[in-house]
Amino acid sequence: MASYLDFEKSIKQIDDDIANAKIRGDEHAVEILKKNLEKEISKTYKNLNEFQRLGLARHPDRPYTLDYVRALLTDSYEIHGDRAFKDDPSIVCFSGYIGGKRVIVIGEQKGRGTKYKIMRNFGMPHPEGYRKALRIAKLAEKFEIPIIFLIDTPGAYPGVGAEERGQSEAIARNLFEFSNLRTRTIAIVIGEGGSGGALAIGVADRLAMMKNSVFSVISPEGCAAILWNDPTKCEAATKAMKITADDLKELNLIDAVIEEPIMGAHRDKDGAIKAIGAYILKELEELEKLSIEEVLDQRVKKILSIGAYSE
Repeated sequence: MASYLDFEKSIKQIDDDIANAKIRGDEHAVEILKKNLEKEISKTYKNLNEFQRLGLARHPDRPYTLDYVRALLTDSYEIHGDRAFKDDPSIVCFSGYIGGKRVIVIGEQKGRGTKYKIMRNFGMPHPEGYRKALRIAKLAEKFEIPIIFLIDTPGAYPGVGAEERGQSEAIARNLFEFSNLRTRTIAIVIGEGGSGGALAIGVADRLAMMKNSVFSVISPEGCAAILWNDPTKCEAATKAMKITADDLKELNLIDAVIEEPIMGAHRDKDGAIKAIGAYILKELEELEKLSIEEVLDQRVKKILSIGAYSE
């Protein structure tokens, strides 16, 4: 069953009308309603505010990392474990081919349904997940295989066990190591990019965001609780934080915004998958024109250029 956000109520009503018309066998009504649906979708999604985009970034029907892996990778093989503690299912790693190009995909996976959400820890990695990502990245570096990072997490897991096993050290280690990784890297925020949990696999030669994704240092709910001691002011915090793809592109914190189908990735998964695949192949082609020394030089300059200050 499809899930609808508050601002999608008019779309839900037309979808319900179409379903009822199909049950009645009224094909003429179905055709008229489908045209109305197209108009309503266009009107709704062309005028989204920041808070509505946050809802889309978290939409339960949105494609997750494994959806992209299964659709884009051929001859894929999953690689498990950090070789120190255990395998963390909230981060998945695959070797395979996209458009004939050998790649390693490392991504965060939230899981669908109660059973799999719990198994994937709701997409919140433990330190062993980040150490697994680093191990696989080093493997890719050894064989000069490009890496695709797919970011989709509310944040790193803040549990006692995770802290005892060095959560902050694991994230910091990845930031350091990925900055100097001798292979080409592309990171894409496909849904929710939360704090250090996202940054830990977000240092790359290219950092892009899907149109309806978000990237922030803290959740809007957490920001509202800290600034106003009122989590209900989430919408105001979302606007103030500048966390949407368009905002971050304007601030030069990301390299590109990947356009989604007009109705959003959650309603047109095939369109979203094609957009991601096209972006990856285009950027890999550009990066392959450069020597690895040029790639590293550009990456360092990019990292050092982030941020601004005034006297």
